[in-house]
Amino acid sequence: MSALSYTHGASAVPLIGETIGENLRRTVERHPDNEALVVAHQGYRATYREFWDQVSECARGLLARGVEKGDRVGIWAPNRYEWVIVQYATARIGAILVNINPAYKTSELEYALNQSGTSFLILATQNRGASYVDMLGEVRGRTPELREALVLEDGWDALLRDASGASEQQVEEREQTLNFDEPINIQYTSGTTGFPKGATLSHHNILNNGYFIGEGLKYTDHDRVCIPVPFYHCFGMVLGNLACTTHGSTMVVPNDNFDPLKTLQTASKERCTSLYGVPTMFIAELDHPQFGDFEYESLRTGIMAGSPCPVEVMKKVQSKMHMPQVTIMYGMTETSPVSTQTALDDPLEKQTGTVGRIHPHVEIKIVDPESGSVVPRGTPGELCTRGYNVMLGYWNNAEATRESIDAGRWMHTGDLATMDDDGYLNIVGRIKDMIIRGGENIYPREIEEFLYTHPDISDVQVIGVPSEKYGEEVMAWVKVREGADLTDEQMAQFCEGRIARFKVPRYWKFLKGTEMWPMTISGKVQKYKMREMAVDELGLQAAAAVRTA
Repeated sequence: MSALSYTHGASAVPLIGETIGENLRRTVERHPDNEALVVAHQGYRATYREFWDQVSECARGLLARGVEKGDRVGIWAPNRYEWVIVQYATARIGAILVNINPAYKTSELEYALNQSGTSFLILATQNRGASYVDMLGEVRGRTPELREALVLEDGWDALLRDASGASEQQVEEREQTLNFDEPINIQYTSGTTGFPKGATLSHHNILNNGYFIGEGLKYTDHDRVCIPVPFYHCFGMVLGNLACTTHGSTMVVPNDNFDPLKTLQTASKERCTSLYGVPTMFIAELDHPQFGDFEYESLRTGIMAGSPCPVEVMKKVQSKMHMPQVTIMYGMTETSPVSTQTALDDPLEKQTGTVGRIHPHVEIKIVDPESGSVVPRGTPGELCTRGYNVMLGYWNNAEATRESIDAGRWMHTGDLATMDDDGYLNIVGRIKDMIIRGGENIYPREIEEFLYTHPDISDVQVIGVPSEKYGEEVMAWVKVREGADLTDEQMAQFCEGRIARFKVPRYWKFLKGTEMWPMTISGKVQKYKMREMAVDELGLQAAAAVRTA
């Protein structure tokens, strides 16, 4: 009988039983003079001692403004040094930080503020031409629990001046009332149907996840981590900030929003040892005309995560960007976020063809979505995760929590995966992204990996679109390399004899130049929007078997 698709991350390294503030204090005591945070676009630098002092000042300012334990403090801003200070200051006083997506507009902002019960909002003046101040003004009369809003450009210094109204002893007294299992962060998932849900995470959730991510990357106080991914997302604030502060490493922020050139410049100038990004970020960096202008010898590792990582892109990152130890990770906001990670010494085929093995102190099983039974290894099924990393629940949404976390505390991810005999996981798609064509189950990831091997394709996404005859047909959105031209006929010929006929895309859409498929601000592809656009463009009947993600 085949082994079943279940594994647990047995580890001799214990979980950290501390709050985020307690852990930061220990790091400061060990590495007071090491650089903690560098923010290139603001010209900001701070050692761990200086960073601690600024976190303490912010915490005292918030206390002086009346922020109580359990109060929700929202932050609506792109990446900047104040964001990081607020992250740790709120943790020290037991306030729950509400991460508000920098791309939100008025209706989304109003929903997040009211659903979370945010009483204190910290916001930037604007971002990418959108006025946050004006948008807040539009909804302020409909957010009854919001008692104060602080605009960073105008009010940050005043907050720090108010710190004189509270003592460090008061901060420490507040810290003594905190429990590491208490909620400390709410992150709204980018809902594809209905309203976003607020994943509620504890000190224990995200502190330990950040720590074990850093352990997997072998971080020390000598590492300098380039973080171009957004702080509002777990990728920035957990994989980035908490992985660094648990190890005394340096957080290096290249810009407020992702910019491939500024990322390359900063990683080179600051002698970074690690670089993060989703696949589309790495593709943009590799394809940038000034890529060859910088030195990358200091780099050794990094993280490529957030969406399926193309094998060919991974190979180029390892070779051209001098990152032989780059790792792939898999997870979701609701699991703090990482559940699996490739090891630095994994063989190439595992580094490029899987999302690694189970993280310490975590369990994974792969089940039949219909029966719930654990499937044999090598058989696709829904990936479920259990352990310290599973969120406390969705904020004020017991029904959604019950739908996602079962009675055994298993988080049902909605992702389709396989587990091999060595315990390595491979994500083959989303349950709702799986294409069913005439009764055949088709996994978009398999077709995407094949199409990546075409020399004129720089990126590709495969979706299912309605078909009266087959229920669904395969459609490929292809990002064409600069200077190249592709046609439907050429691509059909490329596929002929190489993949099964039923997997060959029926429809093709070619993107050139700056054209791109819809994505979230964190770089995740929005396939449900691609399907909606395809239905309109192709004149298909939306009532057919198209499923939303």
